[in-house]
Amino acid sequence: MMRRQHRYFRYAVFGVAMMSPAVGRAADADDLAPYKMLRSLQFVQDSVVTGDHSAGEMQRFMLSKIDQRLRNVDPSVYDDDRNVDAALIYVMSGGNPQTLEYLVNHDVNGYFDNRVTDVLRKYLGGKGLLVSRTLEETAKEYDGKKIGPYLALIGGNVLIATRPMDALTLYDKARLNAPGTIVEEAALRRSVAICVEAGQVDKGLAYSQRYVRRFLHSPYASQFADLFVKLIVSHDHDVSPQTVVDILSFMDAPRQREVYLRVARAAAIAGKPHLARMAAQRVQLLGEGTDNPFGPLADFYKGMANVPTDDIDQAAKYIANISGASLSPQDQALQAAARSVAEQILRAPDPASLTQGSSPNYPNQEITSEQAAAATAAQPRGAPDAAPEPVVEGTASAGTGGQDVDPSFTSFVTTNRSKLDEIDGLLAQEGK
Repeated sequence: MMRRQHRYFRYAVFGVAMMSPAVGRAADADDLAPYKMLRSLQFVQDSVVTGDHSAGEMQRFMLSKIDQRLRNVDPSVYDDDRNVDAALIYVMSGGNPQTLEYLVNHDVNGYFDNRVTDVLRKYLGGKGLLVSRTLEETAKEYDGKKIGPYLALIGGNVLIATRPMDALTLYDKARLNAPGTIVEEAALRRSVAICVEAGQVDKGLAYSQRYVRRFLHSPYASQFADLFVKLIVSHDHDVSPQTVVDILSFMDAPRQREVYLRVARAAAIAGKPHLARMAAQRVQLLGEGTDNPFGPLADFYKGMANVPTDDIDQAAKYIANISGASLSPQDQALQAAARSVAEQILRAPDPASLTQGSSPNYPNQEITSEQAAAATAAQPRGAPDAAPEPVVEGTASAGTGGQDVDPSFTSFVTTNRSKLDEIDGLLAQEGK
């Protein structure tokens, strides 16, 4: 509580200094140098990703004030390299790209490195791939300097689509040179994304554990949770349940239950019942002794996962007992599809469908080898073999001796094909 009060006190003092004309004029030469203003912005941004979401409004205020300051400051302040770095970091921290254009156009003394400003202008203009090599080299050159982590981060952002392993290397440099900052948070989260797509399971789990330990309260933690769920569901054979439990143990119980629910749902849809059951059991265990609001939903996902197994009777009960009002529209659709499939599997077959249709001309349709030989011998010489008649799916053969297709079987096939089409549609939507 004292830390938060101290944090707010610093925000308030800075805000008063920025908004008071008298104080502002007195502080222009020293206290409000661009690099000092940038320190406050970095403090605010780092506070956001470590859990102080109320600092978001202050971040927008700071970006606006630094923008004004960089445009109106006397050019001589850039004799101090710290102010040059501050301007570049401001632009890479969500600042106004037009301010970089302004600074470059008014840089008559060559304060700014043209290579850096050129790659930043291309990157901010959506043309980062055109300078990917230059950006990668520049990030290496500035490794260990103040702008180094930021250049490495945006370099990774450019390479992630075409050269993901090289992007991973840049993200490693970014996070190692800026621990505990918004740069590390972004680098870790995007590193997990690369590992998901590249199948780098061990690395992905290591990055995930670091993220959970350091940035659990980040406003971007939900994006990380989606990536983590995708990692373990896509590579469930390479991830032990205990590893998942160990990583999520750094979360408080409510957050753990939420992530386990996501795992149970994704695993049930992906047809991985063992993982879905494990996650559902963890939800129940974490809510033991409390009024667990996630318990029924966990049972629902567990039931879905058990539909194609020997426990289908129990699965059908789980699915039927869940109130549709407690489910999201997507889960309501999944419930309807799962219930229909379970009902069709459990439905007793129609006795009539177990008997073959009989032609009145052939009371006994079993033909012995002797009868077949006699029929062949009786066929007139030179007569062509009878050509088989095409069978249209769902209709009876019209030839003498053809089998009539039982209407109940036709209805069963048609109904279930429709249900499977519905489920395919739902899974396609989930994939999007």
